[in-house]
Amino acid sequence: MQRVRIRYSKRGPLRFTSHRDFARAFERAIHRAGVPIAYSQGFTPHPKVSYASAAPTGVASEAEYLEIGLREVVDVTLLARALDAALSPGLDVLDAVEAPLAGGGSLADRIDAGSWSIDLPGVTFEAASSAVAAFLAAAEVPVERMTKQGRRTFDARAAVASLAVRDDAPSGVDGAPCAILDLVVRQVTPTVRPDDVLSGLRVVAGLELPSPPRATRLAQGMLTTEGEIVDPFAAGRAQEAIGAPSA
Repeated sequence: MQRVRIRYSKRGPLRFTSHRDFARAFERAIHRAGVPIAYSQGFTPHPKVSYASAAPTGVASEAEYLEIGLREVVDVTLLARALDAALSPGLDVLDAVEAPLAGGGSLADRIDAGSWSIDLPGVTFEAASSAVAAFLAAAEVPVERMTKQGRRTFDARAAVASLAVRDDAPSGVDGAPCAILDLVVRQVTPTVRPDDVLSGLRVVAGLELPSPPRATRLAQGMLTTEGEIVDPFAAGRAQEAIGAPSA
């Protein structure tokens, strides 16, 4: 069996697609594209598809990941093109790589952080900078959110590896201010999402948002000590390089 890892995006109105709806759409795309998908064993076989850290409904993403198991070997470039053509515009396959045959771990094992860009329409650079400074200076920032286990209070500060206001952000519509946050957040339990960080900015600095924020996930991977995020496809790329014929 071949395992293939896929990176895809959620853009425009399709950012409102829930994870469950995307899973259904992806399974339809698999059949439409004629992908030789492998199935689990048992009375109710399921396509072998595993997802890694799906973005919350309503936010855009350039870095969603999944892995599929195939019952025969295929060209991953052609597979990516076929799946992209079978999905609706806005759900776009960006890249694909064959998973390492051994020793590479699961796809989820290669993701422990993500980077985000968050637009704050109507918020000035100065107001955002003051709130971010207060957030970073706090030992902890308790926020509340409804989870599957009920309403929970958790620390939004501990998961944040870095948070800054972009100093080159253009003005918003009609010249109105629009601060842009660059956020890197570690994966913890419960997951700390961009809206949790925004709640934290309100808690520590009273930052109120006059308009709905727009969050986009830019990358996921392993966070290095230098604060960089390593592409989760790196192991697969290394395997491809080793297996490639010499010039």
